[in-house]
Amino acid sequence: MGADAGMTTIPARTLPRPRDLLELAKPVTWFPPMWAYLCGVVSASVPLAERWPQLVAGMLLAGPLVCGTSQAVNDWFDRDVDAINEPGRPIPSGRVPGRWGLGVAVAGTLVSLAVAALIGPVVLGATVVGLLLAWGYSTPWPRLKRSGWWGPATTGFAYEGLTWFTGAAAMTGGMPDARVLALVLLFSVGAHGIMTLNDFKAVEGDRRMGIRSLPVVLGEACAARLACVVMTLPQLAVVALLWRWGLPWHAALVGVGVILQLGFMRRLLTAPAALAPWYNGTGVLTYVLGMLVAAIGVGSLQ
Repeated sequence: MGADAGMTTIPARTLPRPRDLLELAKPVTWFPPMWAYLCGVVSASVPLAERWPQLVAGMLLAGPLVCGTSQAVNDWFDRDVDAINEPGRPIPSGRVPGRWGLGVAVAGTLVSLAVAALIGPVVLGATVVGLLLAWGYSTPWPRLKRSGWWGPATTGFAYEGLTWFTGAAAMTGGMPDARVLALVLLFSVGAHGIMTLNDFKAVEGDRRMGIRSLPVVLGEACAARLACVVMTLPQLAVVALLWRWGLPWHAALVGVGVILQLGFMRRLLTAPAALAPWYNGTGVLTYVLGMLVAAIGVGSLQ
């Protein structure tokens, strides 16, 4: 008998398992946009009983639908990079075979648009913008993620600002208050720094694939310092606005959060690549709590 007589051939997978499709959508990443959506809901100060269907539909839209779709889009177009950085992911590992990843991204886009249309025209417009950013971030052109400036700006705006805007618009049924828009803009700018720290986990693969993230272009130490500045300055502007709007206690709480972050940043800068995940659980957590405090404050003025 030949040497292969006792071996069993494992057929290639043709259909992904549900758990692998769920992994492709990365549920852990749904928290930031869902949190920002809730901040938008709170800032609108509309009784939940009046708009609870929009609240629930918007939560699904912000997390599983739009964010989940963006993750599928990113993984499909990043499958070569992931084969270097994270070969165990669903697509490079073969657990989501063939063109299933692309199919999930297209289907998620269509379902997201349908749900957004049911909520209202302003939410639909915001969703169109968010989906365009998701595809533009990862597709070969314009592939915004190749830029250390445009990539974090895109994801920061989509994850924090646009979903906050969507939450407020879903509850009010129209354009949010100008003060809400100011907070949306400032926290979106600060999120650029958060997204820059997220790039530290893929520095080697980014170098090999020509992705010019800030840790690659500026070096890890300089990129980390820049990220800290970008996270801090918009929050200081939020503190100033809250004070000007007659919300001293809310301003003080956000200010305390900034002080805590400065302490966390001091440690982060000692070893940015190693400590970036730690900072996500400390400094970024404090940042998003400040978002909620600001949302509660501006909501009290509605």
